[in-house]
Amino acid sequence: MVAMIKCPTATNDRAVVLRGGCGSTRTSSTTYRCRIQQRRRVQSAVVTNAKRQDSVNTWVGTSLAGMAASVALMVLGPESAYADLNKFEAELGGEFGSGTAQQYGEADIIGKDFSKQDLRRSNFTAADCRDCNFKDSKLVGAYFIKSVVARANFENADLSDTLMDRAVIVDANLRNAILQRGVFTRSDFARADIYGADFSNALVDKAQQMAMCKYADGVNAFTGVSTRKSLNCSSRRQFKASTPSNPDGPQVSSEEKDAFRSSLPTYRD
Repeated sequence: MVAMIKCPTATNDRAVVLRGGCGSTRTSSTTYRCRIQQRRRVQSAVVTNAKRQDSVNTWVGTSLAGMAASVALMVLGPESAYADLNKFEAELGGEFGSGTAQQYGEADIIGKDFSKQDLRRSNFTAADCRDCNFKDSKLVGAYFIKSVVARANFENADLSDTLMDRAVIVDANLRNAILQRGVFTRSDFARADIYGADFSNALVDKAQQMAMCKYADGVNAFTGVSTRKSLNCSSRRQFKASTPSNPDGPQVSSEEKDAFRSSLPTYRD
């Protein structure tokens, strides 16, 4: 704004144009004070702008430092952080490694002797248990998911409520073993010795069940349940009669069909 300010002098009373005036006609002393105020305002504005710039620089510096720290943590931190976490979890313990619940997950324990041991709720998931000896052992609630127990000895062992799905049980000895309520879906029992084994309420694939029923025999010495009964095996006659839609089952005679047709009402000649 351009203001007219009278600056009285000793010689004349002429008005001079002062840029940035205070907007009124004042004396020279007033004009001086006005200039001082303007100078202070300019200085205050400069200081304010400087403070704002410092704040912006501080914020940018903090952000860059935070980003650098994050990048350093991503590049260098995970290994040490994971190592500390693994150490903490190892010291803390978990579901396995305490009491009877032992940890053998993914372990190579070929031929190891576990006979007459209490291994309830132990973990053998994906373990290589070929030729292991589990005779007379307690394996209630144990985990054998995807494990290889080929030729393993489970004679007289209690495998109730075990999870043994997708396992290789080829040539295993299951004589007098208790497998009640176990889960054996997609597992292979080829050539397994199941004499006297109790499969009551166990989940077994139909193909495996039918294959074992061809040679199932014996009665479990502990539960008194027949192996064939626990596998729901039956005679060929009972199997044929089990499903009315089975083409090999009993068929309706021609006399019964004729009698049924004659009983139908006639709606037109």
